[in-house]
Amino acid sequence: MAHSEIKALLFDVFGTVVDWRRSITTEMRRFGEEQGIDQDWEQFALDWRALYQPAMEGIRSGERGYVKLDQLHRENLQQLLLAYGLEALTKAQLDHINRAWHRLQPWADTLPGMNRLKKDYVLASVSNGNVALLVNMAKHSAIPWDMILGSETAQGYKPQDRVYLHSAQMLGLEPAQCMMVAAHNDDLRAARALGFKTAYINRPNEYGEGQVNDLKADQTWDIVGEYMTDIADALGC
Repeated sequence: MAHSEIKALLFDVFGTVVDWRRSITTEMRRFGEEQGIDQDWEQFALDWRALYQPAMEGIRSGERGYVKLDQLHRENLQQLLLAYGLEALTKAQLDHINRAWHRLQPWADTLPGMNRLKKDYVLASVSNGNVALLVNMAKHSAIPWDMILGSETAQGYKPQDRVYLHSAQMLGLEPAQCMMVAAHNDDLRAARALGFKTAYINRPNEYGEGQVNDLKADQTWDIVGEYMTDIADALGC
């Protein structure tokens, strides 16, 4: 693939750059041990994440004005408290749990691949995460962003067109000069429809053994790889 026109790589974050399931599970197991609460914390992580898309849909549909993801995560957490024995926790404890999304860990291949890509390309998040969440995550996990873009800066949630288009505009680029990198076929479909180049990373364990979607590329994307380092290889980095 000729890639001389590409100036920036725009990344989905949850599931593509970081392993949210294992990160949240690890945080909650530690917290549960400290508080004497024994639960299936991996199922907790999956249940919390299952509320993610429905919470954003009310904003996409116009039923609700824009609300940043930290607030949606907290509202979703409130729905899980009784089922997981967390209803007696203090506000400070719940705030700490909610900020676990600020402390997500990268996949093992993420930083080696991104640090190679950064030498030749602008790297920007195009995530549904809010700015503070993504900045804190980057500091915590050494994610080498050049710029934090996406939901909060565009005041919307993917796959709304404006989230992708505003991100390119913020970099002073046309969509064709940007490559969207994601582990989710629907994310890439939305970006490709707007003229972005596309790169798919396979993350078949994002949701664990029960994962049924995004087990492989479902279209001929510009680049398809198993790891972030494969994207760097394909772009000659």
